Amino acid sequence: MQDALFPEEIAPPPATPTTTRPRAGVRSCPADAEQIALAAALPAGAHLGTSSWTYPGWAGIVWDKLYAETMLSKLGLAAYSQQPLLRAVSIDRGFYRPLSASQYERYAAQVPTGFRFTVKAPSLVADALLRDEGGRGQQANSAFLSPELAVQEFVQPALEGLGARIGALVFQLSPLPHNLRERMPAVLRRLDAMLQALPSLKPIAPDGVIAVEVRDPEFLTPAFVEVLRAGGATYCLGLHPKLPPIEQQLPLLRALWPGPLVCRWNLNRLHGAYGYEEARRLYGDFDKIVDPDPATHAVLAKLIRATTAAGYKAYVTVSNKAEGCAPLTVRTLARAVVDQG
Repeated sequence: MQDALFPEEIAPPPATPTTTRPRAGVRSCPADAEQIALAAALPAGAHLGTSSWTYPGWAGIVWDKLYAETMLSKLGLAAYSQQPLLRAVSIDRGFYRPLSASQYERYAAQVPTGFRFTVKAPSLVADALLRDEGGRGQQANSAFLSPELAVQEFVQPALEGLGARIGALVFQLSPLPHNLRERMPAVLRRLDAMLQALPSLKPIAPDGVIAVEVRDPEFLTPAFVEVLRAGGATYCLGLHPKLPPIEQQLPLLRALWPGPLVCRWNLNRLHGAYGYEEARRLYGDFDKIVDPDPATHAVLAKLIRATTAAGYKAYVTVSNKAEGCAPLTVRTLARAVVDQG
């Protein structure tokens, strides 16, 4: 990232800390001195976290002991949010079925006021295809990028339930079928119409941002940037082998600067575009770093530091399939951010 793009400014003062007691049944692993020191030194606007929180293998890292996945799904979020470096989380389950305002509200009630959620839009509006249980496209989705359904099934329930705890509402557009990739201007017109129809998040969620993540490199054009800018949205930096490496995606962020950073680190490039199952097999219980990626840490740390120094929020969530254990990746990333200060 060019230094001139991200001028150094004084970071905003740290937010007043708040606490929320974990619900009975799941307890947070006590943070060590290093984590506490990193959290204190991390810019207040940096919200780092993981994709979901339901992994038993995080025992001794996030949880005080081994818990069943079902218990973590129901009761683990409050304990997760007590970890000083985990200031955010990505709710991905809504991609498969839209969540209600009351479901979002239950999540919000479990975390401190300074905690922020990154939320994926339902496939109902974010996928151009209707798919079977194996993920194979069966037929065209007539509701793809529907402005009405985007508001009704995603943005409005999230605003009602999460309120000011919204960090980023992300439309992660699934891979397009070939016929649509050949008609990108038409796809961008549909995206533009949807973004223009969305209500402003600011009155309810002052820190909230709408972001668009893609899986097709054909999107990464000046025309896409203009659609995002016109719709008041930003680009979600998607770290996934289907897309170019992080350095080649930076021109989109430069074109949209200044503004918040939204990033989802999904899958290590070592595994290729279809490597989720391989990563799951290799990384086992997700309890250790297996494939460290220091180059990505260095670039992300610079982005986070520059974004927060300029007075904007940085929402970065990490999958276990990035390096093997998302909470440990967050610790390494936090250390890189602090070291650049």
